[in-house]
Amino acid sequence: MGSLFAELARQASANARREVEAYVREIPELGLLDASPRDRAETLEYALWLRRRTNELAPGSGALTDDDLGYIASMGETRAEAGMSLESRQQVLRLHTALMLREINEATDAQRGGGVDELMRMMNWFAPQGVRGVGAYCQGFVRVLSRRLPYVEQVALLVRSLLTADPMAAELALAVGMELPEHCAVTVIRVPDRPVGDRDLEGEIEALVKTHQVPVVWCPQGAGRGGELIALVPLVPGAAESVRRHAASDLVSDLVRDFTEALGRPCAAGTATAPASELTDALDRARRISRAAPLRRPSARLRPHTLADVFVELAVADVPFVDDWLQTVARRLASGPDLLVTLDAYYGHDMSRGPAAAALNVHPRTLDYRLRRVQELTGINPGSTHGVRILSSVVARRLSGAWR
Repeated sequence: MGSLFAELARQASANARREVEAYVREIPELGLLDASPRDRAETLEYALWLRRRTNELAPGSGALTDDDLGYIASMGETRAEAGMSLESRQQVLRLHTALMLREINEATDAQRGGGVDELMRMMNWFAPQGVRGVGAYCQGFVRVLSRRLPYVEQVALLVRSLLTADPMAAELALAVGMELPEHCAVTVIRVPDRPVGDRDLEGEIEALVKTHQVPVVWCPQGAGRGGELIALVPLVPGAAESVRRHAASDLVSDLVRDFTEALGRPCAAGTATAPASELTDALDRARRISRAAPLRRPSARLRPHTLADVFVELAVADVPFVDDWLQTVARRLASGPDLLVTLDAYYGHDMSRGPAAAALNVHPRTLDYRLRRVQELTGINPGSTHGVRILSSVVARRLSGAWR
């Protein structure tokens, strides 16, 4: 029965070559290694060094030294200097980890049983030192990005890293002077059209980030088609759920108002809370909420919508024949004087006639006339439970832009 470490040492050169070949084959950005003998030789040298260093340290449970971590960080810098994308960097880390584990498994099989103590020693070493190695690699990668990229772009990378659980998020947070949140209110501000230029928008986003100290990223939909701003608003750590939600609501509302006032365009915002490990799902919910929410012009009353605000509209959007029926009701209201706007104000003020009339700048009797007109055209009393269920959904769907 041989030694696991001896088998790994014997196969180190072959395994390093296999890793480089896997990079070339599976990661498009590293396919260029075939055209650059120097870069390929450097990558191979690093892959071989990492295996030999692992085999030197793991038997005695020795930790990677500062020099080791410095060398690993330099490889991260090299990749960033070459312009490697975040996606490819993640692929490199995943592929390297998968290959190293495969090599350990193959070496164990080659011993034909036995070597359990060595295997446990290797795995106990591999997990914590692997985390340190990945951290050093990310540190080197971010070091270059922080020199090359504008502040807003670094913050945007932080958002993307948090949403994909990328280990580089910790280093990016340090670079931009922010703390990693344990829980977030993931907020999507939908802007259907945007007349301002990219440079103007970048300045507005930078001001937003510096004012609120919140990571945000702008995701355009295309030329002249607007886009959406994604913000990860940290929640109060250690606080009760109700306290966290209340604090987040205030922070998100302030951020939404500042951004929409800067744009001066109708927007819709949706928000969903989640722990850091579930931000991707929260983003999907917030995005769907923002698409179901009515578009509003900037005002002191503008606020982000939650699932509780638009759960009916979300359900309707997924049932075409119900949505078509609501559109039919909306078309009946088209002949009336500002009936949709009237219903929006009426329901927005909890069916209180005085405040609703004041918001519309009309006399309460004019409001009453319009509500009677709604009933005449649709056969539905706006003040009834039946009316609230149907007509509030009609208003929300129409004002969201879903029926354009």
